[in-house]
Amino acid sequence: MREATGETIWIIGASDGIGAALAQEWAGRGARLILSARSEDRLAALAARLGPQHIALPLDVSDRQSIEAAAAKLATIGPLDRIVHLAALYDPGKVTDANPDRAAKIITVNLTGSFHIAQIAPPLLRSGGQLALCGSVAGYIGLPQGQIYSATKAGVINLAETLRIELEGCVDVRLICPGFVDTRMTKTNDFDMPAMVTPEAAARAIIKGLNSHRFEVHFPRRLTYALKLLRALPYWAALQLTRRLLR
Repeated sequence: MREATGETIWIIGASDGIGAALAQEWAGRGARLILSARSEDRLAALAARLGPQHIALPLDVSDRQSIEAAAAKLATIGPLDRIVHLAALYDPGKVTDANPDRAAKIITVNLTGSFHIAQIAPPLLRSGGQLALCGSVAGYIGLPQGQIYSATKAGVINLAETLRIELEGCVDVRLICPGFVDTRMTKTNDFDMPAMVTPEAAARAIIKGLNSHRFEVHFPRRLTYALKLLRALPYWAALQLTRRLLR
């Protein structure tokens, strides 16, 4: 995968947090960016701050027609080099305490939205272009206090794994699994978050990973490897350890 200079990159979920930091970093490396999210005002302000060559393209990933309309506009500007899909909703808590309507919305945005992008976005890429979906370390194993977000991210991980095989030779499919990043989303947590990183550090880690040949970009390693080990354990051991997290 080429470096950013001269690349055209579509970032979905660009108005805040990791997406905005990623836009800032890639713009500094010479990329031309299409910035998408629901918030028109924040997108416009970000595009103006980054420079006139960058485009604000609002959309709602929970609305397939909204994505299709955005894709139709992008089809007129030529093939894209990369598409990075980061948009997500988060509402921590126990399964028994979850609001059903809010849970349904999280599923629609996080999982169904990723499915829409997986179907609609690839034709916009040049041959061998890159499609990156954002999972989470929360999707590695069912962790307490993380539903229903954790379940949707497990689904996104599964989706990316499937796409990696189905689109092989045509699209370079990648999976991004961040740990805790200091954003508006994680500020809603009321528990200790180990190995927290800044959005700027997350953006640098993502770009480094996407420029490598690895399928999964995960960080920070001191957290992700521990959770990968937990996932690899048999249930009798893994569930004992996750029970301690609830306490």
